[in-house]
Amino acid sequence: MTRTLARPEGRSFVLGLTGSIGMGKSATARMFAQAGVPVHDADAAVHALYGPGGAAAEAIGRAFPGTLSPDGAVDRAALRAAVLGAPERLARLEAIVHPLVQAESRDFLARHAREPLVLLDIPLLYETGGEGRCDAVLVVTAPPEVQRARVLARPGLDETAFAAILAKQMPDAEKRARADFVIDTGLGFAHAQGEVARIIATLGGPPGSPSRPPAS
Repeated sequence: MTRTLARPEGRSFVLGLTGSIGMGKSATARMFAQAGVPVHDADAAVHALYGPGGAAAEAIGRAFPGTLSPDGAVDRAALRAAVLGAPERLARLEAIVHPLVQAESRDFLARHAREPLVLLDIPLLYETGGEGRCDAVLVVTAPPEVQRARVLARPGLDETAFAAILAKQMPDAEKRARADFVIDTGLGFAHAQGEVARIIATLGGPPGSPSRPPAS
């Protein structure tokens, strides 16, 4: 995908970062942060919301009995078991969590409105319509065998869980087709870091300056 992009007048350029599970999204977000780009991490926001006293924890406990730990935090393993393979339960969970995460995202954008570039790290960006809040989207990808190896190396995830997660995510090929930028993290850390630097240079210009990202 190729289109002319320009930093908006009076606010930051908002770059959305997404990718299917195991594609290297978190590592890529850290590269942006290390380069000085403010990053809003939706996963980190959810972690805080799930913690003791978190804004989502009590509501989740009411909606899904038995999913809270003694300290009042969400037991992620119990919650995963409660919603895995149950679309109606997953939709109920998302209705609790997504508005809270989006509110935090809006606060983040307001705090960093003077920055030339900010990053929204959103795992289900396309699936939830999050591209409407972004000026461009970066998708991270990797070969299927690399993705699978990364995911199955994570504690608590097996082939069944991996398949269930993939089933609720937009196919990687479709994400890449819709993206403004694509980074193949399977090509290694140095390649990804170079691509991040190039994107920052492309999008971090003066307000209103046009730039043309590479075809993906």
